[in-house]
Order: sequence, then C-alpha cells, then structure tokens
Amino acid sequence: MQHFDTLEQSQYYHIYNHGVGGRDLFADTNNYEYFLALYNKHLSPVVETYAWVLMKNHFHLLVRIKEESEVVVSFTPDGVQNPVRGKRYNNNELKIGKPSQQFSKLFNAYAQAYNKYSQTHGTFFERPFRRKIVDSDDYRKRVGKMLKLCRKYLSWIQNSVFEGEISEVQLKELKMRADGIMDGETDSLIIFKTRNERWLKKEILGKERAETDNFL
Repeated sequence: MQHFDTLEQSQYYHIYNHGVGGRDLFADTNNYEYFLALYNKHLSPVVETYAWVLMKNHFHLLVRIKEESEVVVSFTPDGVQNPVRGKRYNNNELKIGKPSQQFSKLFNAYAQAYNKYSQTHGTFFERPFRRKIVDSDDYRKRVGKMLKLCRKYLSWIQNSVFEGEISEVQLKELKMRADGIMDGETDSLIIFKTRNERWLKKEILGKERAETDNFL
C-alpha cells in the first residue's frame, strides 16, 4: 500500500481525492454546500486554505497546516444544518485532533450523510486521501500571479475558479500571459468555453491531470 507522510505544521500541501471507483461525490448544490460547511467545521481550525475546487467526482485543495499556537476554534451559535438529515450539530462540542484526523472526520461525516441521501452504502472516498507537499516558493508565487492575472479578465466565483465573458483577443492575451507564468510540466490551467448551456468546449494548458467534469 502506498505510504503518505504525516501532515506537518507550517507546511503547504496540495490535498486531493476521488470517489471510490470513480463514483460521484456531489449530486446537487446542497451536497457542495454541505461539504463546505463540514470543511469549515472540521478543517478551518487546523488549516489555512488558499485555493479549492470541487468537481463532480473529485476535489483539490491548497492548504497550509497551522501551528499549534494558531489553532483557534470559532463557534457559531446555531451550528451547521445537515440538508440530508435535517439535524444541526453543536459546534461547542467540537474536539480538535491532529490535521489528518480532522480530514478523516470531514470525509466520514460527509460520506455518511451522502450515502443516506443517495440510499447507497460502502466506502465513499479513496483511502488514504492524497497529499503532495508544496515545498517551493516559486509554486506559491505562480499561484498568486495566476489568480491576479485571471482577476483582470474574469469574475472570481470560487477560490481557483473564474468565469465571465471575454473576447477572443482578451483570451489570446490571457493565455499568452498565463503561459509566461506557468510551469508547463507541473501546472494546469483549464479553460471551459460555452456559447450556450448545451455547448461546452474544454481546453487545457500545461499538464493534463485527472478527467474533469462539470463543476460548481
């Protein structure tokens, strides 16, 4: 079995995972919102999140593991609504464990709710969840530059997702500038083009990774 190192304090990580056997992780908007609510509950105390994207059958996160002195639990008076069970849990009962344990709590809580919602059972996420340490300042700088570049042309709708209307000239300019920032062997910029809701064209600059699907 493949070994993954322990998440270390103050280190940056690319966290990603898929559903077992390619199964879908999200069926509708409520699923996305509930996953993010659980993410905020279990992971916000122990990680600083720089970017995230949720796809239909997988997700990607760019996070920094907090130092112990940074771990502060923020309480909300009403807890978080579970759209599947119609039940709220009390954030005052939250107990913070090691970062890897907090990720497990997130995945387990979401899997149980989704299985009940979809009337399925069995293992949901692949195990162990994947993590890749980001030990290069250049990588973090490239991420920052790409976000800044995309904001010049498009509207920011999610930590690493932008949308909007753009002319062919502007798109050509964006791609030229992006190519000057990216490392073509490791970085990816995915461009979805649509003329209407029934027509979608996907273009990938840089390294092509796992198959993508519609995203929120």
